[in-house]
Amino acid sequence: MDYKIYFENAVKGSRTLHLLDKQKVNAVLDALANRLVEQTEEILAANLLDLERMSPEDPKYDRLKLSTERIAGIAGEVRNIAALESPLSELISENTLPNGLHLSKLRVPLGVIGVIYEARPNVTIDVFSLCFKTGNTAVLKGGSDAEHSNQALIKIIHQVLAAHEVDINVAVLLPAEREATAALLNAVGMVDVLIPRGSHSLITYVRDNSRVPVIETGAGIVHTYFDISGDKEKGADIVFNAKTRRVSVCNSLDCLLIHAGRLADLYDLVKALAKKSVIIYADEQAYAVLKGLYPADLLFAARAEDFGIEFLDYKMAIKTVADTEEALAHIAVYSSKHSEAIVTEDEVQIVNFLNAVDAAAVYANASTAFTDGAQFGLGAEIGISTQKLHARGPMGLAELTTYKWVIRGQGQTRN
Repeated sequence: MDYKIYFENAVKGSRTLHLLDKQKVNAVLDALANRLVEQTEEILAANLLDLERMSPEDPKYDRLKLSTERIAGIAGEVRNIAALESPLSELISENTLPNGLHLSKLRVPLGVIGVIYEARPNVTIDVFSLCFKTGNTAVLKGGSDAEHSNQALIKIIHQVLAAHEVDINVAVLLPAEREATAALLNAVGMVDVLIPRGSHSLITYVRDNSRVPVIETGAGIVHTYFDISGDKEKGADIVFNAKTRRVSVCNSLDCLLIHAGRLADLYDLVKALAKKSVIIYADEQAYAVLKGLYPADLLFAARAEDFGIEFLDYKMAIKTVADTEEALAHIAVYSSKHSEAIVTEDEVQIVNFLNAVDAAAVYANASTAFTDGAQFGLGAEIGISTQKLHARGPMGLAELTTYKWVIRGQGQTRN
């Protein structure tokens, strides 16, 4: 199949977006939110076709699954995006040179944004909404696991766009087959930036093979360090929430680091995890403390390879450290630079940890589950960037823009 037509259509659609005023953009998004709720049954029927092809034991099953409540939540995020102020045409800076030239630095769309993602149909709506709000065309490449769900959602998007007389090519869904991914990776001159969302292997593959500029997102190998002065009740709540709120997302806890001086409190920190049947891989010291207390069928001696894993499942590793410096050293080796946390009542250790950890989001005495565009007040996010160039952390509206220089003169010429 020749996929070039998809990209050509996206470019054509992109050229029409500057004609839309903010009121029309918001009207489209509000109408989309309403249509999603109205067509919940149709969406769920399509989603069921996808779910029937995946084992419920697959860690991706929870990401794939839609429900009436989840669709309502997706619609709510679309409304949140509509209500946010658009960053487009924001004046970043301005200056008048001695020669009279007036320079303005203005925020503008990136252009055509390609997003490759796996079994997460909500991404289809999130990405379109964020791109549309910021004047970008979205080229969507979902995984085959969510093919029916994505087709149902893009159909709704196109219906709403057509009803508002907007070119439907501002939202393009590529076929689910792998060959479409290869075409997207090579769409130089038609796609301006590519954003992979999903597993570490997907992100690595895209980064290593794309000829289109890439913003890395997604993979989260997340730690929480319980310090010598940590509050036990806070720590237990934070660990339970970060690990079990939703295990299939990238901000969920993968490894608990505990100060050796607080091992006596370890069981109290993790005992609630047994209610969710969380499997623990504990190092030698932690294992000795938990043996006989934590359920035997859920407790295993950690191997070296159990650290530095994004579990995306009801599993967690535990590592004992001598002090904050050893915790920082462990994080430096194993972190994916997504989200890291410390639980402590010592302000000196808080400042040390927050300054020393190299990650997109760093927490003191709070759950890493908050690393999320909506929670940060950005509306839905297009992903969590774990790199340092252009964007870092939850990518909301502003992160989907670049800037250009606008120069006004009165006939000046240069010697």
